[in-house]
Amino acid sequence: MASNSSETQKDVKFEDIAQGKIQSPAAYDFRSDTVTTPTPSMLQSILNISVHGDDVFSEDTTTNNLESFIMSLTGKPAACFVMSGTMGNQVSIRSHLTQPPHSIVMDSRCHIFNYEAGGAAILSQAQMIPVKPANGEHLTLEEVQDNVIDSDDIHYAPTRLICLENTINGIIMPLEEIKKISAFAKEKGIKLHLDGARLWNVVAAGGGDLKEIISYFDSVSLCFSKGLGAPMGSIVIGEKDFIGRVRHFRKMVGGATRQIGIATAPARTAVEEVFLGGRLTRTHELAKRLESSWAKLGGKLKFPCHTNMVWLDPASAGVDESDIPTEAKKAGLKWDYERIVVHHQICDDAIEKLEGVLEKLVENGKARGGAQSPEMPRMARYSRRVDQDLA
Repeated sequence: MASNSSETQKDVKFEDIAQGKIQSPAAYDFRSDTVTTPTPSMLQSILNISVHGDDVFSEDTTTNNLESFIMSLTGKPAACFVMSGTMGNQVSIRSHLTQPPHSIVMDSRCHIFNYEAGGAAILSQAQMIPVKPANGEHLTLEEVQDNVIDSDDIHYAPTRLICLENTINGIIMPLEEIKKISAFAKEKGIKLHLDGARLWNVVAAGGGDLKEIISYFDSVSLCFSKGLGAPMGSIVIGEKDFIGRVRHFRKMVGGATRQIGIATAPARTAVEEVFLGGRLTRTHELAKRLESSWAKLGGKLKFPCHTNMVWLDPASAGVDESDIPTEAKKAGLKWDYERIVVHHQICDDAIEKLEGVLEKLVENGKARGGAQSPEMPRMARYSRRVDQDLA
């Protein structure tokens, strides 16, 4: 087993990881499921490419095969590889919307609203209408109905698009609710887009059949790097005319690339190896184990643990959130705030060490009498501690 110390990780050679000689440094990293490194089979898939074509001209066989493969998995008639989930969401939004004024209804916690640099406002001139779910888990049909602008009144920006996300914070959106919102959207002539960056986790956890879930949406963005561990990339799926517009806007934002098989080959391998290979199930099981360990220490969760994320409520066990990166670093782990993300390269040793960190955090809290440390001020929502050693 590879050493988990940060000093040793800094000396890790990429070729050793590529050849499978040692564990990936991500084996001790709980910050996100995007920190994974390419597996030997992903890297080998690049070496196996015989012809490197130009994807701008749709002449790259590797990319065309990936898109056809995803179409067969999802049941949608067209697909387009994009460089990131943000790009996938933004070119989808722009492709659905035409002439402003228009608005988009979405979950207030979603990636499109919070973490895409205001792209919908800039690229699509759209008013975003964020809705906070009353149940703390997912939007309901009634909440969507209450916030959709279905009016010709000149004071308003009519709603032309509804964006859902599954999962959000690791929480699975119930299929029955998706069905209801989809039927409502069709009735009103409103397009429905899904940010399905972690939809693979939904399916792996029994949250629905992949084709069925996708059938209720006009467009879906699926991520290859989150969860599946590919080096980069997402894919947008939908009807042929829609994907034609997606390709147009992908070009506009600089996402039309040339010999992109070096990214699409490992993306397909990631789907086959991690999703179809069943490796996501283990991440969910380990997340449940951590949830149980935290509960035994008296801690509660901010959100239910449905998939690979464990959202701690630090205050429930007297833990100061700002204490997390310090104790994690001492244990040779990378973890920096209340969210724990388990990915397919996390090792059993890391889980054991994290359980030890949880115990230490609770001990520290008890030593302070459950009070927040004056040296560790509470951080605002959009603030994160900057620690170069943890970068």
